[in-house]
Amino acid sequence: MLSFPEFLSHDSENAILATAPCRADLAGGTIDIWPLYLFHPGAMSVNVALEIRAGCKITPHSASEIALISHDMGREERFASLDDLLAAESYAHALAAYLVRFFKPKGGFALETHSESPAGAGISGSSALMIATSAALARLTGREIDIEQIRVIAQNVEAQLIRVPTGCQDYYPAMYGGVSEVHLEIDGVRRETIPVSLDEMDQRFVLFYTGAPRQSGINNWEVFKQHVNGDERVVRNFDEIVVIAQAMGSALASERWQEVEKLITEEWTLRRANAPGISTPLIDMLMEVAHDNGARAAKVCGAGGGGCVIAVVEKGSRQRVENAIRQHGGQPLEFKVARDGLRFHAVSKRQMVRV
Repeated sequence: MLSFPEFLSHDSENAILATAPCRADLAGGTIDIWPLYLFHPGAMSVNVALEIRAGCKITPHSASEIALISHDMGREERFASLDDLLAAESYAHALAAYLVRFFKPKGGFALETHSESPAGAGISGSSALMIATSAALARLTGREIDIEQIRVIAQNVEAQLIRVPTGCQDYYPAMYGGVSEVHLEIDGVRRETIPVSLDEMDQRFVLFYTGAPRQSGINNWEVFKQHVNGDERVVRNFDEIVVIAQAMGSALASERWQEVEKLITEEWTLRRANAPGISTPLIDMLMEVAHDNGARAAKVCGAGGGGCVIAVVEKGSRQRVENAIRQHGGQPLEFKVARDGLRFHAVSKRQMVRV
């Protein structure tokens, strides 16, 4: 299978190549699904972009054939023309096909995707890929679309794909990188950078994959339905999650790490109360191993049920925690904050161009 570095370097002079980072959510997830945040004044999400990327490469050619190839998923399909793609009833690479259906590019091309994220990791690999693929198709078709509109397109098409409501916070790390507050307000969504030392973040967090994919749409949909149906416990928990997210943004900005640890533990407790299926015996075991080796707090990324766990660790204990997780069957992933978001790469020159 083609590695991600090989995907980036396997070039054609006229190819369009875009990548975007995945994310780990620190507080305020699920509430970013419209209209839940409208019922909780001050709602916000806090997340961090990861230097774990998803990418899309489009190579135009003179024939009319369209090839859609996912290197990480091992999927490939071909259509004689755009009309054939539009007429198809199902797709092997649905994410790419749905976006092609929206942009309707003229002429033939090969659209290839790749992701450094494990399947079902809960770190929004699909959202990062949606941003990268949307931006690449916009460039292919010559459409001048600002980055916020790219987010709207990606979010709406992803909702078509998974057939349940989607939140907005996952796209902002892919768009901008860094550590973000995503404010969810009546007059719109806005993102602010949290001015925390990214080098300090790199030393204080560990990310690991449990080896079991999660199904975020299902878990989030169940919580969404409970909230809309007026479940008082779920509504009350989200009120508390909003307060935690607000405090998390402030604690990170002033680098009060003990408070960050406390807030992550509090949010994880509330999320488990909202959706007991968010954790599993495997997740519980790996979290305990992490705690025994220097982790101070931990939570599942995304909607849980599998996927990744992010942990705040004692400074200097990162390697020890990662080694212990590996020995117990988990897969540590490199935690590094992505300093930027969406990138276009000048393929033929091996040059990266920040958007």
